[in-house]
Amino acid sequence: MSASPLTRVTPDELLLAEHLAAVEDPHAGAVVTFVGQIRDHDPEAEGRVVSLDYTAHPDAERVLEGLVAAHSRDGVRIAVSHRIGHLEVGDIALIACVASAHRGDAYDVSRALVEAVKAEVPIWKQQHEADGSASWVGLP
Repeated sequence: MSASPLTRVTPDELLLAEHLAAVEDPHAGAVVTFVGQIRDHDPEAEGRVVSLDYTAHPDAERVLEGLVAAHSRDGVRIAVSHRIGHLEVGDIALIACVASAHRGDAYDVSRALVEAVKAEVPIWKQQHEADGSASWVGLP
């Protein structure tokens, strides 16, 4: 099992180049990237979304690290970060990069990891809509 070179929950801007550099490996023939960005709509919003505020439980990074460990395999490198704080439409909220010798492993691990992050990491968002209304999404 390869250790993750980059796993974090942070208020800082997420940079794709930093994540790609973290998974760089001469044995990797495939690198799959996922970039989740803030969009201007959501099924739970009645109007146009203009921004989000992400809030994380203090254990969110530990949970993220556990998911990386659970999805790690020999020869696979993972870098994943989720941003918290105030984000505008177009800002990057999540980056996951997975490198492996073959594309199949990279695709499989990337998809499973991103789905697990969305389902299991205790991060919640407050959506702000153009009309000034706001609502929480993902609260237990």
